[in-house]
Amino acid sequence: MADEFYSIGKVEEICKITKKALRYYDRMKILSPDKVCDENGYRYYSKKNLLTVPVIRYYKQSGFKLDEMREFLGGRASYEYVDRRFRKKIDELEDIDKEINLKIRSIKDWRQLIDEAEMVLANNVIDVSVKYIDSRKLIFLNQEFKYDYMDSIINIEFCNYIDSVNNAITGPVIINFPSYKDKMNGKCNSMKIMQQTILKCKDEQSIEYGGWLAACCYHIGKHENIGETYKKIENWVENHGYKCFEECYERYVTDYWTTQNTNRFITEVIIKIRR
Repeated sequence: MADEFYSIGKVEEICKITKKALRYYDRMKILSPDKVCDENGYRYYSKKNLLTVPVIRYYKQSGFKLDEMREFLGGRASYEYVDRRFRKKIDELEDIDKEINLKIRSIKDWRQLIDEAEMVLANNVIDVSVKYIDSRKLIFLNQEFKYDYMDSIINIEFCNYIDSVNNAITGPVIINFPSYKDKMNGKCNSMKIMQQTILKCKDEQSIEYGGWLAACCYHIGKHENIGETYKKIENWVENHGYKCFEECYERYVTDYWTTQNTNRFITEVIIKIRR
């Protein structure tokens, strides 16, 4: 093995690694040629040195950067040192894994809302229906309401609050109004914005949403005439022997977060009801 030497071109062929990468490894002092010809600068690698390439690949596969793996390739590091470095890398990769899973969850939930909106638009789903709203915990923030829907939905104060408590949100924005009649008649001045968190939040930061029966109806189009959908629900409830509670919710399926075309906004109006 000691007498076998391979040119950089042969190493490229055998190890399926580019000459550019080999030169870079040399500059980084990760894998250097055993000898360099004085006359022409040609690089030659021993068979033993070639066997470093699979090790480098495995370290790269495991998430190590070149300057990190340099410490291991010499073979002189103690097991205790390697163990410490490996445990540190595991912690780093687990943090990356959490971040990637958070992003996947966010995109999947957003895509589901788009699918829901497409279903509503394709089938013109605008009839009132009775639903049981499953109970769940949502993070919330009490705010003033000024009928500025864009400001209320793409809510800078709420986004800053989520950041301040080191959490992340997903799914639709839901706004709770204390009185559906005031909301319908343009007299509402307070709201509670709510959304699902990806990470667990403290009890004092969350509120129970759902666990009750509701009359629901999709509103298609701009928010400024959403009072018409409230009136439709109110009439339906009266005609079907139900009674409305005062508070109501608007669940924004697609809105300014997704499109600027207000004709394609989908909002689910939700009013708690009882017999």
